Amino acid sequence: MSESDTPFFFFPAGEEDDPICFYAEDVDFEPDQAPELFQWIQAVIEAEQCKLGNVSFIFCSDNHLLDMNQNYLQHDTLTDIITFPYADPPLVHGDIFISIDRVIDNAATYKVSFEQELHRVMIHGILHLCGYGDKSPDEKNKMTAKEDAALANRKDYLRTLN
Repeated sequence: MSESDTPFFFFPAGEEDDPICFYAEDVDFEPDQAPELFQWIQAVIEAEQCKLGNVSFIFCSDNHLLDMNQNYLQHDTLTDIITFPYADPPLVHGDIFISIDRVIDNAATYKVSFEQELHRVMIHGILHLCGYGDKSPDEKNKMTAKEDAALANRKDYLRTLN
């Protein structure tokens, strides 16, 4: 089976018409607490004074994301996330591709749980769609502060945290 023939799995965040959906491209992965993740992500978007359009999280492998990084961004490096915005802020609308392999490795490197690293990367993508960059040191610092604030508020939405 070639990569293009790989099954594409769909895991809606809640109801079928929800504006946030989760997909698995070439990995067997489904996020825990999808409806609660939806509420948390929506709260982060609202805190940024943005409006939720449609957001798809696509979970995939290192190889898949490397191929995308090479083909679409001309970067020959592994990455944990690639975000494709389809609108300008304040409308949050786009696709967020996340490498589960990178999340696993980064969680071990930074000595945090898989769940915490996954949520950090997910919110990183959302913050990109809200208009935040991370190219300069100042942008990176602001992005990290926003991620930290969002992670601190997860407890209000998610039942259990590791």
